[in-house]
Amino acid sequence: MELEAARLRVAELTQEITKANQAYYALDNPSIPDAEYDRLFHELKTLETQYPALRTAFSPSQRVGAPPLKAFGEVSHFIPMLSLDNAFTQEDLWAFDKRIKDRLKTDKPLVYCCEPKYDGIAVSLLYEHGILVRGATRGDGSVGEDITQNVRTIRSIPLKLNGSAWPERLEVRGEIYMTKTGFAALNEQARKNGEKLFVNPRNAAAGSLRQLDSRITQARLLFMCAYSVGLVEGGAIADEHFALLNQLNSWGFSTSSEITVAENIQACWDYYQHIMQKRSQLPFDIDGVVFKINSAQLQQQLGFVSRAPRWAIAHKFPAQEEITRLLDVDFQVGRTGTITPVARLEPIFVGGVTVSNATLHNKDEIMRLGVCVGDSVVVRRAGDVIPQIVSVVLERRPDSVKPIVFPSLCPACGSTLREDETDVAIRCPAGTLCVAQNKEAIKHYASRTAMDIEGLGEKLVEQLVDSGLVKTIADIYFLSVDRVAGLERMGEKSAENLIAAIQTSKKTTLARFLYALGIREVGQATAVNLANYFKTVAVLQTATFDELQKVADIGPVVAQNIAEYFQEDKNKKLIENLLDAGINWPEIAANSLAAPLSGQTWVLTGALTQLTREEAKERLQALGAKVAGSVSAKTHCVVAGEAAGSKLVKAQELNIQILNEHELLEVLNNAMV
Repeated sequence: MELEAARLRVAELTQEITKANQAYYALDNPSIPDAEYDRLFHELKTLETQYPALRTAFSPSQRVGAPPLKAFGEVSHFIPMLSLDNAFTQEDLWAFDKRIKDRLKTDKPLVYCCEPKYDGIAVSLLYEHGILVRGATRGDGSVGEDITQNVRTIRSIPLKLNGSAWPERLEVRGEIYMTKTGFAALNEQARKNGEKLFVNPRNAAAGSLRQLDSRITQARLLFMCAYSVGLVEGGAIADEHFALLNQLNSWGFSTSSEITVAENIQACWDYYQHIMQKRSQLPFDIDGVVFKINSAQLQQQLGFVSRAPRWAIAHKFPAQEEITRLLDVDFQVGRTGTITPVARLEPIFVGGVTVSNATLHNKDEIMRLGVCVGDSVVVRRAGDVIPQIVSVVLERRPDSVKPIVFPSLCPACGSTLREDETDVAIRCPAGTLCVAQNKEAIKHYASRTAMDIEGLGEKLVEQLVDSGLVKTIADIYFLSVDRVAGLERMGEKSAENLIAAIQTSKKTTLARFLYALGIREVGQATAVNLANYFKTVAVLQTATFDELQKVADIGPVVAQNIAEYFQEDKNKKLIENLLDAGINWPEIAANSLAAPLSGQTWVLTGALTQLTREEAKERLQALGAKVAGSVSAKTHCVVAGEAAGSKLVKAQELNIQILNEHELLEVLNNAMV
């Protein structure tokens, strides 16, 4: 290829890759498959190697990490990066609004821009003639650290601005953060390597951003959300904050899809309540909401106090981390026999609720934390997530602390516990002969996503087992109205409803039945795959280890669990008793190879409340659907959760089928063939 032709191709590739990066990282709407992206990137690197003069500072290939620095240099901010005043109550928010009105001498409602407050690390990015020339941390607000090499590795940060009409010198400010999924993956890898775990996503983002070796930063999936500008020279920016954020987005920056304009302070409060409800469903951590006067002219008129702008405030959510004391540790037995240590805490208000219990996960986690009974501990609760102990405050450790001793016998049945060689769990081997495991197995069997026996909840299962009316799952189908009505807090009408629900549950699907059995590591998706492949219980029961591994997504560990389950005489007897009790399902045709949603493309948009986005994706894929990131004429269906945006609009324009989350769950549950 001649030099001029190579120059044109490099320009085309740079444009295509930059556009793909923006679609994936800034717009959350992938425009090309990963394989195509890799091909384009490889072609670009090849041409730049062949013609080094064509390699520019803003080429996508230059995001790769550079050799380690000995230390970070200092950066003096042109305009100080100030912090924000905080509001913690509705009264604080109203007082903030009143202060502004008093200073502006007006009684008219003030218009605010509302933004989620990302729980990350503030950064400053300087662009000259549209090219990224410097990245810096906030530091003390006046002086930060030069982290240019590191920010260049973050793909949601444009190396060259899109479009035109940007100022000659532009400082963009934003938050570097790590998603919850990325954080979990990072800690899982650290756990496997025997390395120290990060406490939370913010801690992980900070540690990743301040690596002297930018190749480490590059290996960690960081994102940046722009929220304001600092220095602006040689050009103009929008005169309203909301419009400015849209302007930054058009130049290639990621901005929050949750940003909106509030016409008065009451609308700000309503937004705060709305975002706090969505908090646990967001793919990243936020610790509050920021309200800013939308008018740039009024911002300038209001000015600053010594450390914060008068025209903005951060309304913080209830703290997600607090310090309390570990009083004791109990050991609970799960459905598969796993022994889980549960911390009994001195009650503390955290994450909006009073917490008195927290999970300690397993024996290895106790050793990693080095925690003892009597310690002061940091407890974290994020949204609806089970509270957990994340660290020990060693400075407060008293002399009276006691080590946590894992039991050698099952606390429920007295069986000798065993350490599982395949994971870090310690288990009771008694199976359903253990009363605790038996209760959990029955609860799982009756659950909505399994046999869906309405009314057979946790407390009633406890009563039925403790009274001796139910000893195995199959006994559920031999209950009578008279026996159930005799239980505490159960009348005749409630008993009749329960017996009717039990009879209704007899008509099910093979996939639901397999999932309800509670075979270790056989979730809903695996149950669907097993049903589609083997068609009948009889065939599945005789399947060999090798035959099981031929099923989609089943590896040697899961195959071994399934094979062992069906080899147990007590499990064979249970299945026989359930079928004798009348459990039945439609026959799956022998020539039916395709999954129910095979050949269909689905798109998920907006926030889901009953499933995580990943759970919904996995269940759709298990039914044969392809889950895409963008809507096209080939899309079969769009699932629209709360605050669905442009994807929903496009689906409406293309007249594509649209389902809400409730309708999605109906599809998933009915398709459990």
